[in-house]
Amino acid sequence: MALERQAAVERRPGRDLCEVGDLDSDEICALLAAARGLLPLAAGEGPRGVLALRGAVILRIFAEPSTRTRVSFEVAAARLGAQLIDFSADAASSAAKGETELDALRNLDAMGFDAAIVRDRRDGHARWLSTQLRARIINAGDGVNEHPTQALLDAMTILEAFGREPVPGALSGLRVAICGDLRHGRVGRSNLRLLRTLGAEVVLAGPGELAPAALASAEGVELAPDLDSALRGAHVAMMLRIQRERLGAEVALPELASEAAYHAAWGLSNARLGLLDPAGVVLHPGPMNRGVEISDAVADGPRSRIFRQVTLGVAVRMAVLARACGVSLETCLKELSQ
Repeated sequence: MALERQAAVERRPGRDLCEVGDLDSDEICALLAAARGLLPLAAGEGPRGVLALRGAVILRIFAEPSTRTRVSFEVAAARLGAQLIDFSADAASSAAKGETELDALRNLDAMGFDAAIVRDRRDGHARWLSTQLRARIINAGDGVNEHPTQALLDAMTILEAFGREPVPGALSGLRVAICGDLRHGRVGRSNLRLLRTLGAEVVLAGPGELAPAALASAEGVELAPDLDSALRGAHVAMMLRIQRERLGAEVALPELASEAAYHAAWGLSNARLGLLDPAGVVLHPGPMNRGVEISDAVADGPRSRIFRQVTLGVAVRMAVLARACGVSLETCLKELSQ
């Protein structure tokens, strides 16, 4: 890490969520069960005035662009009565006066924030901050490392699609194909770990260097030779975009020569949709590159759960925020039922 280190700090009540490995199967299921109970409120269909996190103040530190994750956390906090405050080390902050990033964060931490939601380009940055700040850390995406709340909401989407309860082993018997840029895809890493924890069979597929054999080997999952092989018989097709903002000059693949070339080899079209299990569904974490990794017809079609993922994501992040702030999930659900 480029930031200097400080002595261990006494942490705030609550729990960090820096990586999927911070959760065991029972904790995953508890979060998903709570999120399901909170769903009416998350979707704007439940009662107003649920203030389980009233008085909680949460810091949002986003150093990378975001739409869904950023706004989803903001809505989640508002639904539970928490206040969310943004920080960025830009010209409007004391960074312009020479203050280091860590000094700025330590000063903010001294104001008593309950939790911090972090998105950063540096792998492992969320975990590192959990050793530096009193506030509990929620990883909203760190480099190419992980994006645990995305994996939680994807698991919730799959459970809903197949009518399953959030219990250990809930995804047993389901085959999930994660396809696209796996080298740079933190969503893929978090998903393959969390979905397998719940019993799913996961297969990976992607073009050349963007689907490292070492990743599949390290995680103990299948690496399919092409998209069709991965999709055949799958219950879930999870399509990932090519992260061109992270591609280096060393990555030169024929499939990347044009959007049409990529779609022909690695895009999910209506024709390829027929390879899935008859009950199969399509997920995408967004942003979508239409006509590249997914066609309009598939993205907007009856087997797509892409926009449902966004709704469920608010509920998941409500549960995660409660956990981070040290408020029991049972308290949130009890207040909702009153």
